Amino acid sequence: METVTLRKMSPAEYRAATEHREAESVRVLSRVMSEELAIERVRRGTARFLPDGLDTADHHLLTAENEAGEAVGNAWIGPDPNQTTDTSNNALLYDINVFEPFRRHGYGKAMLAAAETLVAAEGRTSLALNVVGDNEAAIALYRSSGYTVTAMSMRKKL
Repeated sequence: METVTLRKMSPAEYRAATEHREAESVRVLSRVMSEELAIERVRRGTARFLPDGLDTADHHLLTAENEAGEAVGNAWIGPDPNQTTDTSNNALLYDINVFEPFRRHGYGKAMLAAAETLVAAEGRTSLALNVVGDNEAAIALYRSSGYTVTAMSMRKKL
């Protein structure tokens, strides 16, 4: 199995990761709303959850490097805004991205394991994530890593 080391993104990596994440989010949201509204909603979300960008308190904006020191992907981890109780201490994996040349080589699983180690070391009790329903590869990765479905949202266009 591959291993990765997580480190804080550089400002340039943060800009690239934000552009990629926002473009992907707009692509997905455009299925259920106009592209203009999707762009507005995504940008508002970034401003809300990352008001200080790369230096937003309690959020980890990370680059994953393989043993050769190559950047193989990135991740955004922060507090879960949907805490279920006052005593819960959950983290949310807001985004995870394995760069194209490194996909299907075990880096996604390695990045999840490294993220879990990070949040456990902070005393967090769980790591949650959201996945687009038709992203079969990601769903398979998460299931094989021990993640279970806790909620499901469905829609039918009429």
